[in-house]
Amino acid sequence: MPNTSKSYAESYRSTNGPGDARPTALQIVEDNSLIGTWKGRVALVTGGTSGIGVETVRALHATGADVWFTARDASKGQAILEDISKSSRGEGLLQVLAMDLDSLESVREAAASFLKNSSKLDILINNAGIMATPYSKTKEGFERQLAVNHLAHYLLTTLLLPTLKSSSTVGQASRVINLSSTGHRISSFQFDDYNFEKPGSYEPFTAYGQSKTANAWTANYIDRVFGPLGVRAFSVHPGAVSSGIQAFCDPALMKQLLEDPEGSKAWQTPQQGAATSVWAAVAAELEGKGGKYLSECSIAGPAKTLNPAVFDPGYAPHLYDQEAEERLWNLSASLLHIENEN
Repeated sequence: MPNTSKSYAESYRSTNGPGDARPTALQIVEDNSLIGTWKGRVALVTGGTSGIGVETVRALHATGADVWFTARDASKGQAILEDISKSSRGEGLLQVLAMDLDSLESVREAAASFLKNSSKLDILINNAGIMATPYSKTKEGFERQLAVNHLAHYLLTTLLLPTLKSSSTVGQASRVINLSSTGHRISSFQFDDYNFEKPGSYEPFTAYGQSKTANAWTANYIDRVFGPLGVRAFSVHPGAVSSGIQAFCDPALMKQLLEDPEGSKAWQTPQQGAATSVWAAVAAELEGKGGKYLSECSIAGPAKTLNPAVFDPGYAPHLYDQEAEERLWNLSASLLHIENEN
């Protein structure tokens, strides 16, 4: 990996809406001189059929790595595969992996299928997610946002950790990237009622915020415990991108946000929204580092406001909490009946 370091701070300081000077995911790969140079490396991206997931897959494949991506809909996954293959400068394998994050059984099957076909995994990007859904539970009995955004990815990651560890080399650790959000500022993790079973307790964005805090805490824990074993981890805020994840948001509110003369300047294209995820995966300056919340292709600082509706790239005070991170890791292992070992 070349020792390349480029600051994108100026492009994020003065934004002008989708397609402005902020970098795209592919630009991150190009700036790190990685086009076609990662032959033999393997990456896996969840939720690779829409939004920033597609562009994350597209950029990583340009490195020459073998790239797997998960799809709930097999036909949609195949269509994305064919689209990326037509223009990609990479020559690595591009493979769809069937997985439904609403089902822990499906996650286990997907992990087994991947491990049957690949003995290596260098990059895992837990990208897929849902936001502010009406209250429901998965068949395993978990509140859906908690299940899809956190528990399913927790399960997938733990199943793949041995391969991530064995794939790590001196000077090139494996990396796990969890997609968090400024939404984490809405809520810490509610250990006393994480399923929102108390009467009247469910609020869609509070549940979303809890799940995004869980994503960040899981990355922090992985880096602290497994970093010395060759697996570094980061959490990422991708920025504001209009995509399917807002399907349950108030249409009038979304219209207002997208059309506001000033606020609309913060929004990005999916290609730009995927940039920080890809930067987390490939940036040479992050080698040997981890356990950090990233936004705007940099390590984020504290937020000036906890209001998630304000486009502030920083983090809430509760984002770094070692005791809570360990408590969540152990709770998650218990809920999923996973033996908690390093």
